[in-house]
Amino acid sequence: MTFAALAAGASVFLDANPLVYHFAPDPVFGPTCHQLLSRIASGDILAYTSTHVLSETAHHLMTLEASSIFGWKAKIVQHLKQQPGSIQNLTNFRKSVEQVPQLGIRVLAIPSPLIALAAALSQQHDLLSNDALILAVMQQQGLTNLASNDTDFDRVPGITRYAPA
Repeated sequence: MTFAALAAGASVFLDANPLVYHFAPDPVFGPTCHQLLSRIASGDILAYTSTHVLSETAHHLMTLEASSIFGWKAKIVQHLKQQPGSIQNLTNFRKSVEQVPQLGIRVLAIPSPLIALAAALSQQHDLLSNDALILAVMQQQGLTNLASNDTDFDRVPGITRYAPA
């Protein structure tokens, strides 16, 4: 299903990729992610994400911004580690992350017991640990709708994944 299929009044958990596609902006998925975030900002859809997803978003946006500003095409994290002062020139990633709550997206903190649940869900559904943590947070909040471009979540029964296209 696509983002457009999310019914008015629905609750959805946002993975990092729709946020990255919106803020970067991605030439292919950016427009549909912008529409989704506009629906969230208007109150048409109730959206959640978590602190770990917000951190993933910041990291990815930082590397995209560094690549754009400094012209680095590969090993961007390595470049940033070797030239840490260059991080001071990166501001858009921070501004983007600060906008997330202002868009009406509720950012959920990760209580430590969810880490153990995520580890179990990781093995149960063959998910990487950060994806399993999304699933654990969704279960804790009673959420079944997920906005993500990650097809790995399609292996999880009871989750309806909505993609940008």
